[in-house]
Amino acid sequence: MDFLRTDDSCFNDLPDYDFPPNYQMVDDFEGGQLRVHYLDEGPKKAAPILLLHGEPSWSFLYRKMIPILVQAGHRVIAPDLVGFGRSDKPSKRIDYTYQRHVDWMKSLIVQLDLKDITLVCQDWGGLIGLRLAAEDTQRYARIVAANTMLPTGDHDPGEAFKKWQKHSQEVPEFSAGNIINGGTTTALSAAVISAYNAPFPEEKYKEGARQFPLLVPITPDDPAAGKNHTAWKVLSQWHKPFLTAFSDSDLITAGGDKLMQKLIPGTKGQKHTTIINGGHFLQEDQGQSLAEVVVNFIVLNND
Repeated sequence: MDFLRTDDSCFNDLPDYDFPPNYQMVDDFEGGQLRVHYLDEGPKKAAPILLLHGEPSWSFLYRKMIPILVQAGHRVIAPDLVGFGRSDKPSKRIDYTYQRHVDWMKSLIVQLDLKDITLVCQDWGGLIGLRLAAEDTQRYARIVAANTMLPTGDHDPGEAFKKWQKHSQEVPEFSAGNIINGGTTTALSAAVISAYNAPFPEEKYKEGARQFPLLVPITPDDPAAGKNHTAWKVLSQWHKPFLTAFSDSDLITAGGDKLMQKLIPGTKGQKHTTIINGGHFLQEDQGQSLAEVVVNFIVLNND
């Protein structure tokens, strides 16, 4: 598989992001390998918190949360999905599929031998992470879902998503920084916008980011619909702690928290919260608040 690798110089001097990089190789399913980048902070013997980002962000999104989680005594693993951040970027859009994204992250988790995981997932982090948890339940102890979903294609995705999908395919220059700035309630600084653009020095690095919106199952015959249905069957029997922490200003995933609370048994009795003054990328707007929610959730459900 042909791929691009963003030069390390693109990641110099990013604001509040001085974490050392870690890398792991995963199978590209075509006879080669891809390099996946991840952050690994905190005590290695502690149970891990797995932070999964979505589209078109990378682990930089979690920079405000990681120090708080580490200070609370947790190990924090924050990967960059293939095609994003410091991970390798296949150069052809057809190389990106929903299943491959799941398999790439599963390979990383298995190779790191992560167990007793607290999954924190937002946007595509949930589309991938909820599949991971449903397909390997023993590795996961609890889940925090924030502004995410697990679509099966049986319901209309809504006008906000359809507008985003159309924009992502038609915009001449795909600016990750500007997209994320448009999905927050607070205006991002020029330095932060540049940091979100750092993984993509040229348009040719953005094939994964361009393809992601097309991979969301919006019809029942989507290739991923069947396995997402299977994942929902598992989640409908999920009695481990499951918390929703959606924000109050996200049009794309609004209402998803109520659906999860209705369908997933592990949500019962949990202190679900709505993060105030948070957009789709609530880690940017209210990272400290979300981190504190995660810490408290673990304390209350640490059997």
